Amino acid sequence: MIIGVTGKICAGHDTLGKILEDNGFVRYSLSDDLRQFMKSEGIKVNRDNMRNFGDELRKSRGSGILASLAVSRLNGHNHYVVESFRNPYEVYEFRRRGNFYFIAVDAPAKIRFDRLLVRGRDVDEPKTFEEFIEWEKRDLGIGQPVYGLQQLECFKLADKVIVNDSILEEFKNKIDLFLEEIKCK
Repeated sequence: MIIGVTGKICAGHDTLGKILEDNGFVRYSLSDDLRQFMKSEGIKVNRDNMRNFGDELRKSRGSGILASLAVSRLNGHNHYVVESFRNPYEVYEFRRRGNFYFIAVDAPAKIRFDRLLVRGRDVDEPKTFEEFIEWEKRDLGIGQPVYGLQQLECFKLADKVIVNDSILEEFKNKIDLFLEEIKCK
């Protein structure tokens, strides 16, 4: 079984991946391959560069390229969690394989912005809520080409949307309920 995960910025998709990993899933991120490509090209890995390089990679090699690479690497385990779906063609690649569930993780924008400020990961990240909302539009696919970032389209393909708007324990409970629903626990 493979569970694919997408999530808006700071909604908790990485946390979901870690929780599933703790439940015996092998964890994989489509962004890992993107980072490897960037390193091999000598490109600094940061969010803006990943966005731009990912768009160029999908444009030149097909919108599902990162998923195609991931599918070819998933062998020998019973359960995988694959994170960082950003384009619907990545979802389509996995759906063709079968035994695939796709989860979208969301949270209110203000909560996600507060989480972004706390983590302080990238100096180029927005510093105001208004900047955050504007910055996020690209990830959502607003005004982007078909090969670009298209999270809103990915959300439409989700088998389940989990809202992470409370404490970690409640989020874990929601994930446990989902695993029970798909008979994976």
